[in-house]
Amino acid sequence: MSVLSESPVLSTDIEPQFAPGKPVIVHAPALPDMDAARDWLDGRREALLALLREQGNFLLRGLPVSSAEDFAVVRDALIAHRAQYKEKATPRRGYGNDIYSSTEIPPMHVIRQHNENSYTLDFPGMLAFCCLQAPDSGGATPIADVRKVLSAVPPELAQRFRRHGWLLLRNYNSQVSLPWTTSFATTERAEVEAYCERHLISATWNDDDSLTTRQYRPAVVAHPVTGEEVWFNHVAFWNSFSLDEELREVLVENYGPTGLPFETFLGDGSALSADDVAALNQAYDRYTCRESWQRGDVMVVDNILCSHGREAYTGQRRVVVAMGEPVSILDCPHSPPPRAA
Repeated sequence: MSVLSESPVLSTDIEPQFAPGKPVIVHAPALPDMDAARDWLDGRREALLALLREQGNFLLRGLPVSSAEDFAVVRDALIAHRAQYKEKATPRRGYGNDIYSSTEIPPMHVIRQHNENSYTLDFPGMLAFCCLQAPDSGGATPIADVRKVLSAVPPELAQRFRRHGWLLLRNYNSQVSLPWTTSFATTERAEVEAYCERHLISATWNDDDSLTTRQYRPAVVAHPVTGEEVWFNHVAFWNSFSLDEELREVLVENYGPTGLPFETFLGDGSALSADDVAALNQAYDRYTCRESWQRGDVMVVDNILCSHGREAYTGQRRVVVAMGEPVSILDCPHSPPPRAA
């Protein structure tokens, strides 16, 4: 059966629901407590993971989840091996037991589509999100099937990325981004340098004790299980042309074109045009699915098959996340190979 099947037939009682523009939704039966939820999930784990491999995502609705501790029960029922958040790029709160808040930036800002940790040499193969408090409006975690996104990238542009990969430039500056001490969880320069050497990252210390790094990564990889090609990167998300135009102008004026917290380039070092970045964002938009959060919802995403983001919202929103099933880039057929600058 094709992994792109719109309505797979599964011999199970989970009865996934498919609707245009929405993630796959699986309704749980009425369960009295988390012990019963664990038993229900244990009996359907293989069917749910098969659904995940086919569709790249599913949203569980109706589980009696009301806390981070409850979510950890769901996480442990579905994810066998936990993954860590490396080379931190955004502020998050820890809830313990490897449960974190989703990215904490002001609610009026949109987080564009991206695959978690696509710039690292190993990254989570699975993500699980859970809504503990739904916002008044907006605030969904939209997802996009990056198999389809790749098909929508203009062929000439996709071929350039297949040939050259992409370059990520980061400036760790506490004024506009996370300082390197937070991102690398150390105050020792030598530890940062050793990490960067192991992970194929070039590191340059600046006079003000800030850090600039560069790393080359493939932009198109193959899923290690299904073998399908996917668009897997942060190219559009972290390119300055994806910023609000006024914000971009202010940042460039104050920090220069190579002083922004993040900037992306084609892997041969050439700059991307505004039209290039717009085409990439349009490819994501074409295949983005969304579902408004309800309290207790758990959405599971294959991080290689699906990207994710966040809508702007009003009111209070509390979404937590867990990462698991780490994957090495070496297990995902790709070209060119990752390297430091």
